[in-house]
This record gives sequence, C-alpha cells and structure tokens, in this order.
Amino acid sequence: MNNLNSIRFALIGCGRISRNHFEAIRNNPEAQLVAVCDEIEERAQKAGIENRVDFYTSYEKMLERKDIDVVSVCTPSGLHPIHGIMAAQKGYHVVCEKPMATTLEAADELIKTCEQKGVKLFVVKQNRLNSTLQLVKKAIDKGRFGKIYMVVVNVFWTRPQEYYDMAKWRGTWALDGGAFMNQASHYVDMLLWLFGDVEKVKAITGTLARNIETEDTGSAIIQFKNGAIGSINVTMLTYPKNLEGSLTIIGEKGTVKVGGTAVNKIEKWEFTEYDNDDQYVEQVNYTPPNVYGFGHSGYYHNIIDVLKNGLNAGTDGREGRRSLKLILDIYKQSSLC
Repeated sequence: MNNLNSIRFALIGCGRISRNHFEAIRNNPEAQLVAVCDEIEERAQKAGIENRVDFYTSYEKMLERKDIDVVSVCTPSGLHPIHGIMAAQKGYHVVCEKPMATTLEAADELIKTCEQKGVKLFVVKQNRLNSTLQLVKKAIDKGRFGKIYMVVVNVFWTRPQEYYDMAKWRGTWALDGGAFMNQASHYVDMLLWLFGDVEKVKAITGTLARNIETEDTGSAIIQFKNGAIGSINVTMLTYPKNLEGSLTIIGEKGTVKVGGTAVNKIEKWEFTEYDNDDQYVEQVNYTPPNVYGFGHSGYYHNIIDVLKNGLNAGTDGREGRRSLKLILDIYKQSSLC
C-alpha cells in the first residue's frame, strides 16, 4: 500500500457502469483514480480526460504501473475473471462488477488466484447498501416478520434491441448472460442476502422478442431452506420504459413491499408490533438517478475500510459466487437450457 493517505485505483472498462465507479472514487477523499483502460481508444481517452488521469488501450501496459493498489474491473461479465486474475497476479486487489463471471469454473479460478496472491477480491453488490433494503434487513434480523411465508421479486425493465446492438457481447452466453445474469443479478443476490440459502429451484425462461442468444424474460420459483417460498420474475420487454424493481415479503407478523424502479421506495410497511425503526420508513425512500442507485459510493467506502482498517468485505468473491450459482441453477432448470 502507498504511504499517502489515499488508496489508488485503476479501472478497466470505461462503458456504462464505469461512471458510477468514477463518481464513487471522486467523492471519497481516501480514494484516488490513477489510470483507466478500454480497448476502444476514443472511450478510454474520454474517460481519461474527464477524470484527469492517464488512459490506456493496453491492459497489460496499465498493469505495469507501480502506483496501483486496486483494479476495478468493469468489462463484459465473461471477461471479469480474466482481467481480475491478471490484476491479482500483479499483486493488486480486485474490485469486480457483477456478475463476477459467467461460469462457476471461471469464478473459482478468480477466487483461487486472489487467495494465492494474498489480495482482496470485492464483488460489487451495491443494492445491499440501499437505505430501503437496510431497513428491511434490520426487520428480518430482529424477527419482526415471524415466520416468512412468501417472497416476490419483480424486475420489470426495458432494454430495446438497440441496447443489445450497441455491443456484440451483449446478450451472449459467453460474455453476458441474459436478464437474470445481467440486469437481475443484484436482485438474485438480494434474495440470498435477506432470506438465506436455497433448497430447490424451478424456472421457465424465454427469448420472446429480442434478437439475442440469452433470455429476455423469465420466472423462477425458489424454496428457501428456512421454508419460505419465493419467486423472481424478470423481463426486459416492459413497455415503454422501466416499470419497477420490487420486493414483497409476506410473513406471519408483517407485510412489506419495497417498490419503485429499483427497490427505492417503501410502499407497504405493517407489523403487529411497533418498533422504533418504523419512524424511518419515509426517510429511507429516495429517487435514484438510474437503476444502479447510489450504492457504489457506499461500496467504495467499504473497500477503503477493509484495506485500511481491516474490516470485513461486504461482498467478497465467495459471496459473489453464491448469487452466480443460483443464477446458473435457474438456467439449468429453465426451458431455455
């Protein structure tokens, strides 16, 4: 680690999600961006100029720098393990966007390499830091629901054909995955984080309208080990724009629904017994700038705390692997595979 106060980040993949990473680093006084990389020179140059840092089209060349502590990997999902492993082999910590890989084998290789090289692996699951979901998590941990009977998650968004046509890797099995793997990845993680391990899965998926290899729509029914029955319904075909990303919990002693476009608004909050947390229901609602929300900033705070103060990572490689496995189980059980 450097002797300065800040932890130095380099980033590969200057596409859509990179803006959230740049903003999170810029807004953290203990973080510093030192370099960016993208195989598309125009994109790399634009990101470099806007962030006033060196830019590269060669990842290998960027990794030769001696002033990097952490590499943030924001490339297509299927490339995450390759780029993460390359950074780890240089002795750099790795921040990996979701999902961490498109196969368990590749995810395991990334985890193994980071462990062997003694570097940290962070898998971005920023929705856990949403103020709304933090309040829900507290209610679950306090046992306010009693026995949880049913959980329903809906991700009703839209991705037009133009979105997939913008990049050849989108909607492919090798580099992207479909609606569950890409757009709904955080919601799958949310289910595991809130309700625990899964006993069994049934699913139906389909490619109903988009010209892609993977699914644009699907539903999965999940039985959790705690007995609760859950479902997650996902489509990228909602007309005319993103409608909702929601979570409904039905329990013995409480019912909660968190709605909005990205679980950002508590629409129902009712329990048999009052708790002081109930006063915060209106306060935790917010309007996100996009479906990514504000969670990246909090996630980078956690990264800094782990590297500087020895705290535990909010979501490390093994935690990231859990949601990847459930997504792959959904695919195995679906009519698409």
